[in-house]
Amino acid sequence: MRALLADPRLRRWFHGDAPPERGTVVLGHRRVYIMPTRAGWIFAATVGILLVGSINYALQLGFALTFLLAGMGLAGMVHTTRNLARLAVSAGRAEPVFAGERAQFHLHLDNRSPFERPSILVRHVAGNAQQVLNLPALAAREAVLPVPGAKRGWLRLTRVMVETRFPLGLFRAWSYVELDARCLVYPRPERTPLPAPAADAAAGAARAQAQGSDDFSGLRGYQPSDSPRHVAWKAAARAENMLTKQFSGAAGSELWLDWSLVAGSPADEPRLSRLCGWVLQAEQAGALYGLRLPGLEVAPGRGDAHRSACLQALALYASA
Repeated sequence: MRALLADPRLRRWFHGDAPPERGTVVLGHRRVYIMPTRAGWIFAATVGILLVGSINYALQLGFALTFLLAGMGLAGMVHTTRNLARLAVSAGRAEPVFAGERAQFHLHLDNRSPFERPSILVRHVAGNAQQVLNLPALAAREAVLPVPGAKRGWLRLTRVMVETRFPLGLFRAWSYVELDARCLVYPRPERTPLPAPAADAAAGAARAQAQGSDDFSGLRGYQPSDSPRHVAWKAAARAENMLTKQFSGAAGSELWLDWSLVAGSPADEPRLSRLCGWVLQAEQAGALYGLRLPGLEVAPGRGDAHRSACLQALALYASA
């Protein structure tokens, strides 16, 4: 059996393997497979025993019961297939997560038929995340499948199985879809104090300016050059590290988060984790910050768009 399934053409026919499908996927009848469940095999054996007994003893009521049950089983098989066939499935947007968290993949199931589709099971084959939906007539519902994001980079949804056993549970109909859905996984952030802003006249990029002292804007890691008057003593008593208060005003600070500032580990992942933590802290503190990686530079800025650009650069970084 394994040798037969090694043939790509046979695998595509049996499993429905295909490259990631874009847009909306409609589950045609040729994509829907159906097999009896364990209860279905027991039901078929019972009908067979009734048929043999009715023939042996010439029982008219036995024949009537046998053919009634057989007809119910066949009708249930048709309804099980109809409950899944012509169902439209599409992928929604998955918000980025950090390594170690679960990516939430949103799948939209659209029932374009004038009848209800109860008990639709949506299951992620690799991760076993699943959800059961009841689709009203001419309506759509959303299934959310949590998939672990073990490492940074692009996380693909891979194969999803859509299954139903409605209405009698005697048959199991299923179909596979492999949508073009992916989620960006950022590095796992490491909480360490921010590096001190350094003046670089030659590059003109990282200059230290006096910070404003009008309104409180947040906390950042303590630096030896910070004034004791700005230390958040109450917050430091509750945390392991000392923190410094930051104030917003007319002046601001420009900070470069440089790859060369992360020392102590030749590996890429610890460095990326520390830089990721610095990006989050710099954004929370309202600083004007930029990011330098080998072969890549993100100009200083602030805001959600800039934060996302820096985190994406860290997530997709590939060492030479």
